[in-house]
Amino acid sequence: ISDPPLLFCCVIYFQVFNAKTSELLSHHQVEIMQKFPKEGWVEQDPKEILSSVHECVEKTCEKLQQLNIDITNIKAIGVSNQRETTVVWDKTTGEPLYNAIVWLDLRTQATVERLLKKIPGKNKSFFKFRTGLPLSTYFSAVKLRWLLDNVEEIKQAVGDGRAMFGTIDSWLIWSLTGGKNGGVHCTDVTNTFAKKPPNLSFQCLGDQSAALVGQMCFQDGQAKNTYGTGCFLLCNTGQKSVFSEHGLLTTIAYKLGRDKPVCYALEGSVAIAGAVVRWLRDNLGILKTSQEVEKLAAEVGTSYGCYFVPAFSGLYAPYWEPSARGIICGLTQFTNKNHIAFAALEAVCFQTRELLDAINKDCGVPLNQLQVDGGMTNNKVLMQLQSDILCIPVVKPSMPETTALGAAMAAGAAEGVGIWSLNPGDLTAVTCERFEPQINPEESEFRFARWKKAVMKSMDWVTSDISSNGDTSIFCSLPLGLYIMSSMIILIGAKYISG
Repeated sequence: ISDPPLLFCCVIYFQVFNAKTSELLSHHQVEIMQKFPKEGWVEQDPKEILSSVHECVEKTCEKLQQLNIDITNIKAIGVSNQRETTVVWDKTTGEPLYNAIVWLDLRTQATVERLLKKIPGKNKSFFKFRTGLPLSTYFSAVKLRWLLDNVEEIKQAVGDGRAMFGTIDSWLIWSLTGGKNGGVHCTDVTNTFAKKPPNLSFQCLGDQSAALVGQMCFQDGQAKNTYGTGCFLLCNTGQKSVFSEHGLLTTIAYKLGRDKPVCYALEGSVAIAGAVVRWLRDNLGILKTSQEVEKLAAEVGTSYGCYFVPAFSGLYAPYWEPSARGIICGLTQFTNKNHIAFAALEAVCFQTRELLDAINKDCGVPLNQLQVDGGMTNNKVLMQLQSDILCIPVVKPSMPETTALGAAMAAGAAEGVGIWSLNPGDLTAVTCERFEPQINPEESEFRFARWKKAVMKSMDWVTSDISSNGDTSIFCSLPLGLYIMSSMIILIGAKYISG
């Protein structure tokens, strides 16, 4: 009997906004489970995602009717999605052929290393000027390669011409527009798509691009940082694609209309942000609720020299180092759970500082403030820490879930809908909370330098050479295997002789 897979939750939202005022009228959310069947593997059930979307839509519509709001006034639906989570399904049955492989998943490390061996100098950035991306476990292509190599059902479906591949946006839109009975299989630039069935339009925008739109970062040089499971800092570079020399991604920010220009962004991606709080709660048990981390951290106001590098899935930007693993260092007999909670929040801020430093170097003009959003921004200790570590103000809108707002804005502004103007003069002013630095820059630099030292200690902990499929065995070591086998033979022989 084996232990059940470790489970975490993620959340499906459906939110309805007033296109004229940006007011949130109603919403519903459903938690769905993430599964961790093996170390480094992260999966979700595509059917559970789809059924949760149906539930959220139905419940939200019920709430609108209770508020005497006519649901036929809903003119467009925006879809915001995890951009790298990968799904393959059968177009004849509409059934997924495997669980969705989540963006955090590390099972493709052996695939990445095998591909690197074919690249001159094993250069991770070899394709960067074509794709804007380094070669990494993060992205969808290597996840699809793993599925083709390891899942017989998918291999067979591809051979038969039945397989469809996409990220979550493609799976949802195909399912919601008819599925096996003529569903539309699509995505585009940053997963942006418009389809107009009778009286309704769908618009899709990748989650971080949606947050950029929701924060109204339409000008060159404007940036936002979203704090969710991970942490994602995007800086609008306008109609010019800027290729980073400091570990960032070049990505499409948005294209809000068929005849509108493509706008680009520099992106810094951090794998573990809010996930570190869930880890403290679910794995270590030092929190009863995720909200408790703020109280624990506030009680001490310092990590007391304890530094936490939450490299549970390796390190993303600016290092792109999958061999890194999480460490907590600087512990003394005085260290307690409060200091570890503070260090966990501080780690989120230090990782953001690395992204901001890289963006400032690539753009040449330092940001003078950082716009923030996402569930973690409700934590005031975190927001003050972030301002202290960055040495610039941090600005948080009154509604932190700007990803949904951005998707709604894009949907309302879509061609053929036109109920939401994105002209700067027409946009509704947003009430914000501002956090100013409260420590001197010298202290901030000292703490950041110590954390960077901890990051270096986290590097090169694992390779895929020991076990490429995630399984471990005592017989992976030949000397140990021979020792165990010979010991068993001696024991059996001794028992036989004594008998």
